[in-house]
Amino acid sequence: MKIWGNIPKVSGVYGNSGKINRPSRVGEVSSKKDEFSISGTAKDFTNVMRILRQIPDIRQDRVNEIKQKIESGQYSVQASDVAEKIVESLEAKKI
Repeated sequence: MKIWGNIPKVSGVYGNSGKINRPSRVGEVSSKKDEFSISGTAKDFTNVMRILRQIPDIRQDRVNEIKQKIESGQYSVQASDVAEKIVESLEAKKI
């Protein structure tokens, strides 16, 4: 198709075909490297979790104390106390 005359928008498209920006050096990287940073809150959380992992889940001294009381017959629990704790647990769960 031939367009006769001076139409700036149409002829301007053909005039820019030779201008292509190319990298000045081959192999040159223009992007930045990835960075990794941990916030102060995350560091604190990690420290607390590490310390908590060192604390045993079972207090063996307390277990041994109660075990000795049971074996010697000195440990007794009232049925009403057990029932009360069961009811409190159920109310907390709202079953």
